[in-house]
Amino acid sequence: MNYWLMKSEPDVFSFQDLKKRPGKKEPWNGVRNYQARNFMRDEMQPGDLIFFYHSSCPIPGIAGIAKVASAPYPDETQFDKKSEYFDPKATEEKPRWFLVDVAYEQDINFISLEELKAHSELATMRLLQRGNRLSILPVTAQEFKYIMKLGK
Repeated sequence: MNYWLMKSEPDVFSFQDLKKRPGKKEPWNGVRNYQARNFMRDEMQPGDLIFFYHSSCPIPGIAGIAKVASAPYPDETQFDKKSEYFDPKATEEKPRWFLVDVAYEQDINFISLEELKAHSELATMRLLQRGNRLSILPVTAQEFKYIMKLGK
């Protein structure tokens, strides 16, 4: 099993929004960074656990736990000319962008970015490294277990 952190701006799509979706599941569409895409396309597996992270907000942090709920498949927004995520270079035969479905797994106590930074056990976590602005990041099993204890 792999562990991930996936960022979303809560005013666009929050952890609470995920909980309200039918089946508590949503396609993680609109990713237009190749490394983040590659994580979804090449490494994520159904059942992998995810920290759902609220970013670009007054208090960023981990808002809940989700899981990967599908195998990767082409992101349909790349083909929609009306979508802000339309990609004119993408074709049905050769899609450029992929996604996975993400499903609600469980609530935890909110853990702010500042709280994460305060724990030396997390000093090497990719989220906390300078310049790491990817919307999807791998998390080690040790980091995941430690953060889960913080969120209890």
